[in-house]
Amino acid sequence: MHRFTDPAATPDELRPCVVTMGNFDGVHRGHRAVLAQLLETGAELDLPTVAVTFEPHPVAVLHPERAPELIAPGSLRDDLLETTGIDGLLVLPFTTEFARQTPEEFVRRTFVDGLQAHAVVVGVDTRFGYKNSGDVATLRDLGATLGFKVVVLEDVGEGERWSSTSVRQALAAGDVAAAARVLGRPHRVVGSVVHGHHRGRELGYPTANLSSDSEGLVPAEGVYAGWLTRLGLTDGEPDRTMPAAVSIGTNPTFDTEDRRTVEAYVLDRDDLDLYDERVMVEFVEHIRPTLRFDSIDDLLVAMAKDVEQCRTVLTQIVHS
Repeated sequence: MHRFTDPAATPDELRPCVVTMGNFDGVHRGHRAVLAQLLETGAELDLPTVAVTFEPHPVAVLHPERAPELIAPGSLRDDLLETTGIDGLLVLPFTTEFARQTPEEFVRRTFVDGLQAHAVVVGVDTRFGYKNSGDVATLRDLGATLGFKVVVLEDVGEGERWSSTSVRQALAAGDVAAAARVLGRPHRVVGSVVHGHHRGRELGYPTANLSSDSEGLVPAEGVYAGWLTRLGLTDGEPDRTMPAAVSIGTNPTFDTEDRRTVEAYVLDRDDLDLYDERVMVEFVEHIRPTLRFDSIDDLLVAMAKDVEQCRTVLTQIVHS
């Protein structure tokens, strides 16, 4: 997948093309439905496919006080988009000046002059241009004038509209299973493994602590069944993706001022040296909320129970 930031610098092999646009936060099933239609239209016209997105999120520029915490920011979003099979990703720098473009100016500069789009695929609620004044009707009018086809996909979902907002709400409640139903995959956080207090190792459950600059929206505090994937290894290598019990919280049993951390214990493994490795933690099911225990013994009993519950959940997935 070609990734570029200037429509004027579109690689020759991507022009002309079929285009879609959006924020694509999380690249959930609604996004994937639009991207699937993009690929289908590209195949019908025998043209490459390009997704157009924005960096940073437009709300973060125009209304920073309302800016959402992103489910899959930056490189996470780009990696997820690449898995869909699109040929190109145009990441437009979003500024207040950029936001002042009229719908026609945006379409001419980006879709027509830059990408030479023969077709544009969008969801029914698409808005664009100054103050979101452009909509599907605007796009159809511009397509008729400027010479491109417009393909509109209706909202999709199972009982409710699939949206980034619904994913954020589910993660804030710790309902990672509900988030996964909308995403079409387990939610993920990616970061480097750093040294912590080494309490887990001392207790017999060594954990991989993710750095504070990890990417991905961190779910509510609690214990989760999940997977840890070592991103430095290739598919098929031993110990690449392993079952894990994941804890999010501040370790309230210990009287310290710990920061909120994401730490993962790979089930039945105390021989792994993951420090400085980049790993992906995926969240499958919520096991319990974060609790404060009266003693280390009580904590150890709870941790043993957590591990067994995680093992049961993940074994059922493997054998399903």
